[in-house]
Amino acid sequence: MKYIIISKKKWDKNNFRELNQNFLFLKNINLKKIKKINPKIIFFIHWSKIIKKNLYNKYLCIQFHSSNLPEGRGGSPIQHQILSIAKKTKLTAFKVSNQLDAGPFCLKKNLSLKGTAEEILKRMELTSIKMIKKISKTKKLKFKKQIGKTTLFKRRKPSESQIKFKKSNSIEKLYDFLRMLDAPDYPKAFIELNKFIFTFQNIKIKKKIINATVNIKTNEK
Repeated sequence: MKYIIISKKKWDKNNFRELNQNFLFLKNINLKKIKKINPKIIFFIHWSKIIKKNLYNKYLCIQFHSSNLPEGRGGSPIQHQILSIAKKTKLTAFKVSNQLDAGPFCLKKNLSLKGTAEEILKRMELTSIKMIKKISKTKKLKFKKQIGKTTLFKRRKPSESQIKFKKSNSIEKLYDFLRMLDAPDYPKAFIELNKFIFTFQNIKIKKKIINATVNIKTNEK
């Protein structure tokens, strides 16, 4: 094996079917396996933890970030961009360094921000795999310094998923807020009403009408 892909989760297992025996998939950083394989490149998809210096100094580590770096460094890039009414962004493959999302990049691809968070993550994963295949076939990989205005996103807290109604809000803005949180293991959009919490998922919109599955539970505060 020449390459390792590390990701907390496979959003769509079909995305990985085209990879051959040169690739090993890991859910976590396993130093023993990495040392044994001595990979040419370690790829990180859907990864939010700090990658330690002893790893990226020894191996070429390439991470995928869903923004047009250096714009949108940091946490929850998909959600922040949807809130800014962005319809599309870039998926950036960059070299891991000692600064957050600041390493030189080798490839960028377009990424649509349409649909739910789950749909976007599956799309991001598929694009990442296509980029990995292209990068792994490149004989002389070239990296470019990130150029442009740097912006930094803060990782969103679960409390920020609470829906706050304002007079200026439109049905489209509400839809964007609901859909950007609609993925398994994500803190869903919610409303607190008396002793109950209402959470929303399976978000769809048609003719300015939002359809959703609503779960109701007792507020245990």
